[in-house]
Amino acid sequence: MWIFLPNSFLSIVQKPDDTDTLTVRGRTQGDIESVFADAVVQTGQGTDYKYRAKVPRTQVAKVLHDQVMSLHYGNFKSTVKNNKRHDAYMRVWSAMYANQDH
Repeated sequence: MWIFLPNSFLSIVQKPDDTDTLTVRGRTQGDIESVFADAVVQTGQGTDYKYRAKVPRTQVAKVLHDQVMSLHYGNFKSTVKNNKRHDAYMRVWSAMYANQDH
């Protein structure tokens, strides 16, 4: 699952035989910690995501629930203040717009 937040991009997956925790992955330093403050983040495990942490599934669910409940904006793109992140998100938006049924 990819999660795009104003200050964080995360990839969340379940690794085989790991039902109680999820692996939260990030590409930018600090993204995981900005959402999961207590996460123990590992760096450079030889995969395409530079940063990763194991987080209890229930904690991931609670944090995502809280993110949804605190959502009060009418336009996501305008909430992204970091220019580099905004530009990356716009490229994703453009790719998905091109993929949209017209």
